[in-house]
Amino acid sequence: MAEAAKWYVVHTYSGYENTVKATIEKTVENRHMEDVIHQVAIPMETVTELGENGVQKTYERKVFPGYVLVKVIMSDQVWYAITNVRGVTGFVGSGTKPTPLTEEEVLKMGVEKREIVLGYGVGDRVSIIDGPMQGVVGVVDVLEPEKNYVRVLVPMFGRENPVDLELDQIERASE
Repeated sequence: MAEAAKWYVVHTYSGYENTVKATIEKTVENRHMEDVIHQVAIPMETVTELGENGVQKTYERKVFPGYVLVKVIMSDQVWYAITNVRGVTGFVGSGTKPTPLTEEEVLKMGVEKREIVLGYGVGDRVSIIDGPMQGVVGVVDVLEPEKNYVRVLVPMFGRENPVDLELDQIERASE
């Protein structure tokens, strides 16, 4: 089992997403497939609408109606187990071969989040470890972990210049 689990998109009849999710989870439990079918998800978003008399209504809405995401180690057995669930029309992909989602797509959908432990904060000296500014030392000016964003002030041409980076592109500078 050297192959890692990947996220795939399963197409369903509209309105069957919750039923399909529950049925796949039950199939995993009954057939003891926990080692190959890791997770089943329906991407949701919170929506706030202004209703009658200015009253706010907040509810959960499916981001992709008609689709369910599954994190699996793909095999003929897994493909058969999922495609034979009532309400599933098939996997998204070319022909009969399902296409896995890229890591960027998974992160953008918010299905899976990478946890980055920060060893630095605003005002700390950091070293840039990736990109064209690699090796340059600067000071953290703005830090937004939820957006994977950090602004570092680096000395250039006799003054401090802001450089926008991702969180994993810097590390605390050794003193």
